[in-house]
Amino acid sequence: MLVGGMTQLMNDPSEVDLKRSLFPSLCVAMVLVCGLSGCTRSTAPAAMQTGSNAASQQQALEETRQQLELIPPPSKIRYMAVRSLSAWENPYLTVQDGMVTLHVLMADANTSGLGEGGMLRPMGARRQDLNVRLSELTAALNAIPATAWPYGRVIAVEEAHEIPASARPQVRRSMETVMKTLSDVGVVVYEWNEGATGTK
Repeated sequence: MLVGGMTQLMNDPSEVDLKRSLFPSLCVAMVLVCGLSGCTRSTAPAAMQTGSNAASQQQALEETRQQLELIPPPSKIRYMAVRSLSAWENPYLTVQDGMVTLHVLMADANTSGLGEGGMLRPMGARRQDLNVRLSELTAALNAIPATAWPYGRVIAVEEAHEIPASARPQVRRSMETVMKTLSDVGVVVYEWNEGATGTK
């Protein structure tokens, strides 16, 4: 009896028309519900990710600060006597738009003073240059060996040379970011300008 009633409902033409008219409406309603619920879910993970990025950056900053505290405080007598960056023995930075070039003079493996800086042992051969994004500056500072800081915890900072006038504001903002980062990790900034230098 139940089977016969179902067969009769299925064959009723008015029922078939009702099903055909409801089907598109149901499809549109399902798409709207899925679309709206998808939009509200995506904001919460993005906010959580931003919070975790800030926490990991703060942790990296603190680790770098602790590591750099093992390097002695700067010796002002030693680094104030330097008159050119080619004679500067500590790390120094050349700031560009959104990045820096980190220049590191590695310690001489030969402890003898014989021939130091001469043709067989030039200082330039020990200098390494590395382009670093501003966001990775603390990690790069942390990777510099302690023997590459003979003046103590001080770093020279200069703006890149021959910057077009249109790029100067961006480079200046990068310079401010670099100085803040260095200050946050406890490194003294020696701002280097050709002809006029000074500690910040």
